Amino acid sequence: MESSCSSSVGRSIGVLWKTVSEDCNLACDYCYFSTCGGKPGKTIRKIDPTLLEKFIQEYMALSNGVASFAWQGGEPLLAGLDFFKEVIALQAKYAPPNTIISNSLQTNGTLIHERWAEFFKKYNFLIGVSLDGPQEIHDQRRLDSRGNGSFDKVMNGISHLRRHQVDFNILTVIHKGNVGKSRELFRFYQQENFGFVQFIPCMEFHSKHIEQVGVYEITPDEYADFLCSAFDCWYNNGTPIISERFFDNMLSVYVHRESEMCTHRRTCSQTLVLEQNGDAFPCDFYIHPDWNLGNVGVDPLTDILSHPLHNDFIQLKPRLPERCKTCPWLDLCYGGCPRSRKWNDSMQESEPDYFCYSYRQVYAYAHERMKALEERVRNNFFQQGVNLYYNGKNPGRNDACACGSGLKYKHCCIDLN
Repeated sequence: MESSCSSSVGRSIGVLWKTVSEDCNLACDYCYFSTCGGKPGKTIRKIDPTLLEKFIQEYMALSNGVASFAWQGGEPLLAGLDFFKEVIALQAKYAPPNTIISNSLQTNGTLIHERWAEFFKKYNFLIGVSLDGPQEIHDQRRLDSRGNGSFDKVMNGISHLRRHQVDFNILTVIHKGNVGKSRELFRFYQQENFGFVQFIPCMEFHSKHIEQVGVYEITPDEYADFLCSAFDCWYNNGTPIISERFFDNMLSVYVHRESEMCTHRRTCSQTLVLEQNGDAFPCDFYIHPDWNLGNVGVDPLTDILSHPLHNDFIQLKPRLPERCKTCPWLDLCYGGCPRSRKWNDSMQESEPDYFCYSYRQVYAYAHERMKALEERVRNNFFQQGVNLYYNGKNPGRNDACACGSGLKYKHCCIDLN
């Protein structure tokens, strides 16, 4: 879940705040960020009120009508309900007239109670809940400091979200315990009526240790098998009923749109990741002094957004390995994630993404069925656009295509008519 604003340097900037730094009430053994072992201590490291107000005031001044905030951790709910009430008050205080404000929050779900759910609904928070599958899978790895599973508490938190009709999605980490169980996962999602899910492969590196090669617990072969099997479940004989982020993004590219996931976009998202103390970094996987852009409690936000390291980071992803440049699936992948590529000392050359084989396998496996979905989806978009914008008539060859892709009609849906 990413968020964006318009900066004074003319870029769309995503903002993600590590609300309580590494503090978390769970001790998931695969966590790439928290090291507290489920024991956050008696004093939670919340964002300082003065720092929070300074940032929100400057951020709102650059918002250009849309201000979005993403809150992560650790476990951000440890900051407490009063903290987020203050966030809402400051957003309202500094928002220019007619500004659209949105908030998203990623949580392990164990601390959600009735008042949290009421608050989320009132202020239209989008909630991401970490859940690795049914109880026998989830409780293998997502434990508290005493070694107890967290499944029941997570599902109780979800029940509060549902009772108050809060929008939420499910994030599932793919690890050794579930990489061979895609069908079990999808059965569970359908059984629980989870309409929106996403997968992330289990990492074997820490976000602050950028000197470590970006490798993962599961192998490229295992992930390829998982993705191909998961695609069958998602495709559902041509009528997908569950939104899964990886496959939804694939389909977006087929229907002439750009992937929403930073992993598979042409360039990395221009994201501002903030630590609890205000330190700013260009990416969640590069929280390291070598990539520090400044501190939002001390430095003007405009200076941070124009820091040379921001541009240095953005230049990493387009430095594709030679193999990628001639790959038939380049438009779907764009080289994957820079953190998952082994770089030389100068950071000028890299090997392909650790999951290159996985991606190539699922792209080839899914291609024909994606083409079938593409035609149907484009047709639907096109007919809707014709009725809305062209009075029921097809656009001219050089007009914007009615499907909404942003391309000219002659370069888009003319082949369907």
